[in-house]
Amino acid sequence: MEISSLKLKTSYKEIFGQDPDLLAKSPGRINIIGEHTDYNEGFVLPTAIDNAVFVAIGVREDDKISVYAEEFKEKFEADLNHIAISEIGWANYVLGVVNQIQERNLTLKGFNLYIVGNVPAGAGLSSSAALECSVAFILNELFQLGLSRQEIAKIGQMTEHTYVGVKCGIMDQFASVLSKEGAVLKLDCRDLSFEYVPLELGDYEVVLFNTNVKHSLASSAYNDRRASCEQAVAWVKEIHPEVNSLRDVTVAQLETIVQPKDQDVFVKSRYVVQENERLNKACDALKSGDIAGLGEQMFLAHAALSKEYEVSCEELDFLAEYVKDKPEVVGARMMGGGFGGCTINIIKKGFGDSIAAEIAPIYKAKFGLDLTVIPVKTSGGSQIIT
Repeated sequence: MEISSLKLKTSYKEIFGQDPDLLAKSPGRINIIGEHTDYNEGFVLPTAIDNAVFVAIGVREDDKISVYAEEFKEKFEADLNHIAISEIGWANYVLGVVNQIQERNLTLKGFNLYIVGNVPAGAGLSSSAALECSVAFILNELFQLGLSRQEIAKIGQMTEHTYVGVKCGIMDQFASVLSKEGAVLKLDCRDLSFEYVPLELGDYEVVLFNTNVKHSLASSAYNDRRASCEQAVAWVKEIHPEVNSLRDVTVAQLETIVQPKDQDVFVKSRYVVQENERLNKACDALKSGDIAGLGEQMFLAHAALSKEYEVSCEELDFLAEYVKDKPEVVGARMMGGGFGGCTINIIKKGFGDSIAAEIAPIYKAKFGLDLTVIPVKTSGGSQIIT
């Protein structure tokens, strides 16, 4: 679904009876490699895509906020002086952003907000981060709050923590706000330093295969994995007080200290340490133009996500395994938090649709689900629409 500035203006005016003051968008993201490393102060390798959440905003004369979500055909209203968690799930992504801005002692006025997007929900493309960041970005612009892009990303992350109930890392929001077209962000989630690595795939392109299995990052499984990682760090820290996260830990330390205490905690934490190693190898491959080397690390990452971190599902495993023997596919893995969503594939240009057409009937027969193809292009981060 294409969303033009004219559609944004027209829809806003139909709902609120006036023209908007400002239009903006913030994109969804893909992640080449580096999954579940961000909340462990590790590395990630995301970039924004050309699917986004679009917002139109106008200032009100009172202290009310009125928000209309096109996806749900639903309006939500609140008072700026009494921002509290709502029973309406989608509204909390907006309310949490407002709360975070207020926590920073920054002043907002009442506003009307229209939200529409074309980031497929539940596909692991971070539609929620795109929503949070679009709201924070446009509020920052409209009310001249002086927030940096890094601060906007942090506001999105803390919205998830406080109003949505998911202890997510910073990757999704950071990619949504700070990405650059034609490059991936090698982001250090410890200090938020980053470099842009050119995503030059030559004869290959990125194609997503959507399992159409909806996942929920708010599930207990996500927070359980995080708790396992934190437990491993606590045990290592008892002997090595300088350790603050799995970023500081070696596999040898995990084998000596953690494995005797809890095999499952050991396997989960070892996955994170080794995923950082895979990411660095993938970056080296990208920089040297070794697309096959990049793909190899992706296949290894999927096996580890499935068998060690246990955040895959039968449908994701089927898709990643099926393409392994295809000469046109150099790499594939599940992408996102897990338990559904998409596989990300590096495929020779022009072959994505034909491979999907081959897999789709087999996938349908096995799982009773349609397989859909999502071609993606890289994009810049949050921006005002003129």
